[in-house]
Amino acid sequence: MPVFQLILIALIQGITEFLPVSSSAHLILLPKLTGLQDQGIAIDVAVHLGTLFAVLLYLFKDIKILLTGLLEALGFQRRSPAFSLLSCLVIATIPVVIFGFLINLGQIDESLRSIKIIAWTMIIFGVVLYYSDQKGTTKKTVDSWTIKAALTMGFWQALALIPGTSRAGAIISGARILGFSRRDSAKIAMLMSVPTILASGILLSAEIISSENTTLAKDFVIAAILSFVTALLSIRFMMYFLINHSFTPYVVYRVIFGLILLSVAYS
Repeated sequence: MPVFQLILIALIQGITEFLPVSSSAHLILLPKLTGLQDQGIAIDVAVHLGTLFAVLLYLFKDIKILLTGLLEALGFQRRSPAFSLLSCLVIATIPVVIFGFLINLGQIDESLRSIKIIAWTMIIFGVVLYYSDQKGTTKKTVDSWTIKAALTMGFWQALALIPGTSRAGAIISGARILGFSRRDSAKIAMLMSVPTILASGILLSAEIISSENTTLAKDFVIAAILSFVTALLSIRFMMYFLINHSFTPYVVYRVIFGLILLSVAYS
């Protein structure tokens, strides 16, 4: 794959993965709207792994807490804040695993990747994000995360299996409705991205290694590194931006982009 296209894909993924604008939609639309070669699932996973390493670095303290919780779970020690955070993350992951399995079983994943569906989900869930952000309170933090709240956010995350919805946007919407602050809503969304990206990344990385495709492996590494750098900068910007601002600019972008896609889809 041309280096220019790898750079473009990595920039798109790195910038959009943790913003509430749907990275998957942008990656799906890139070949559809530009005529470029479809990057394939391997490069998609590569850029996702790059963003995973970025969020692991940014949330290093929280990841250490999760690892402590895992050790406590293996040693049958319970009721610590670390174990509680780990439990919430596990519970929050269950709905997306179940719904993902059902979508694959029904073989409807390809039919969900149309420009029309992405356009409508960009607009609809943009409005949902605006409503939840404006109506939600800012009383709760990550420390207030409970099993019940985690399960609720898990169902919000499952909605993001529909391209254009945005995993970050859906989780943030659910978190804001539950009363979490903007920055903590974004932080929870990043934490919830870790298990799903990690699982898919490990499976496909093993497949690429076993295939002994050196060209693909080189493209994989380049895309992962570029998306890592871009995602780290994007995360830092968003978290700084949310200190004094709302999610409204992202809503405006979603609606405008959705309207443009509708004009393309129905023209």
